[in-house]
Amino acid sequence: MHVRTDHRPANCVVGVAAALILMATGPALPQAAPPALGVQQPSQQPVPAAPPPQQQPDPAAPPAREENPGLINELGKLWDKSISTLPKIKSPSETLDDIRGAGEGLTNLAKPSTMVTGRSACVVAANGAPDCKLGADRLCQSKGHKEGKSLDVDAVEKCSPKVFIPGRKREPGDCKMENYVTKALCQ
Repeated sequence: MHVRTDHRPANCVVGVAAALILMATGPALPQAAPPALGVQQPSQQPVPAAPPPQQQPDPAAPPAREENPGLINELGKLWDKSISTLPKIKSPSETLDDIRGAGEGLTNLAKPSTMVTGRSACVVAANGAPDCKLGADRLCQSKGHKEGKSLDVDAVEKCSPKVFIPGRKREPGDCKMENYVTKALCQ
């Protein structure tokens, strides 16, 4: 087994490391001129120059965040984004105003309603479609209420007696559809 006793490469590594450390510490500050030889009066001695002021970061400004890709950084971004998208919390007075507004809406819905059954014809509108609002109103008025909304409608084909004659062909005007309100919600 051979043991090496020469330490020159290790010394070289230490020297290179020291040079890198000195270079990494930043630029060197200018040095003052060497003192002149001889005796000078105390009043004539040069005043040492003040070092240039270093830039101090603004204490009010947050330090710039270094971008560091990784799981923790991405979770932090997600957290910041989720906080900004949450709805604002309402004050108690705003919440009470919302409850009062909802209560007023419920009182409009709470009018007493009754469902009635019967049979009332729907009138034919100008476009030929059945208009069952009037039929629902008539059905509710027949039961002692003021107005109503139709809940169920029955359609019936009503034909002329000529259709039942054996051997006669059916013609377009022989039958017509009639609609009746059979259930209504009355108020």
